[in-house]
Amino acid sequence: MKYVFLAVFLLATAVHLAASLKQNKKIRNITKPFLLSSLLGFYVLAAAAPALAIILALVFSWLGDVLLIPKGTKWFTAGGIAFMISHGFFIAGYCRDIVFSAIPVLLIVLLGVFFAAAVTFIFSRLKPHLPKALFYPMFLYLLINGAMNCFAIFRCVSHPTAATVTTAVGAALFFLSDTSLFFVRFKKDSRLKTHFTVMLTYSIGELLIVLGLLP
Repeated sequence: MKYVFLAVFLLATAVHLAASLKQNKKIRNITKPFLLSSLLGFYVLAAAAPALAIILALVFSWLGDVLLIPKGTKWFTAGGIAFMISHGFFIAGYCRDIVFSAIPVLLIVLLGVFFAAAVTFIFSRLKPHLPKALFYPMFLYLLINGAMNCFAIFRCVSHPTAATVTTAVGAALFFLSDTSLFFVRFKKDSRLKTHFTVMLTYSIGELLIVLGLLP
């Protein structure tokens, strides 16, 4: 049964990406709710002992997807809050496997500086295009995504396996997806004209995160 859910995820993702490339909003809106719901079903059935934190992370990611479907600042904000909560639950799920005494302090500092600098640079490019009311909430959101990436890397350093590397790569793709979304949505002269890149990195990112959490 788990492979049925995986097949639904892959099929829905393929259709959604094709619709994103063609800018077919109707098909995008129809398929979007199936992405994370099917991935959640796959995780619950495939994991030997599904973690509540990861289940909740996927539930809030699904909620974020759904809330971002309608247009408007309020819906965008609500979706962002859902994804922010999702990142928090992913961090909680990663922490189960992290031996914090094995994490060098220098790595913690370097990762913190890297993501703070990356987010600052991204928003220096976005600032002229963003509504003032959204600038700092979005800045905070991407920092929290960066924190989720840091904990995925800490998990990888604690237990350097194919699974932990897979999740870390997935987390990085999630960061790229959110960055792409901000440029597509707010920077009208951006090279990213469609949601294809956003959803490609997002879908692969979420799948890799889940696959790396299965062993």
